[in-house]
Amino acid sequence: MNINIQTVHFDADEKLLDFVQRKLEKLATFHDRITRVEVFLKLDNLVHAIKDKVVEIKIHIPKQDCFVKSTSKSFESSFEHAFESVINQLKKKKEKLAA
Repeated sequence: MNINIQTVHFDADEKLLDFVQRKLEKLATFHDRITRVEVFLKLDNLVHAIKDKVVEIKIHIPKQDCFVKSTSKSFESSFEHAFESVINQLKKKKEKLAA
């Protein structure tokens, strides 16, 4: 499984990148045919002083892909929400394969 983490409009600290990397390595337990995972960490450019943190997770599986986007005030909570959603998608796809 190839993991690619990209930051858009900012430089992420090592702690955040490690957090994302550790979580993504657990994805293999939910689906064994994942070939590539792309994560985009973005700052939502709003007019407000506090920018929302956007996390997009794209998972490539042969013949099917998963995509999740989540927004909140911190990257950790955005990532947690997106991660839970993508796990649900993977479980559903695997159930369909088994059926």
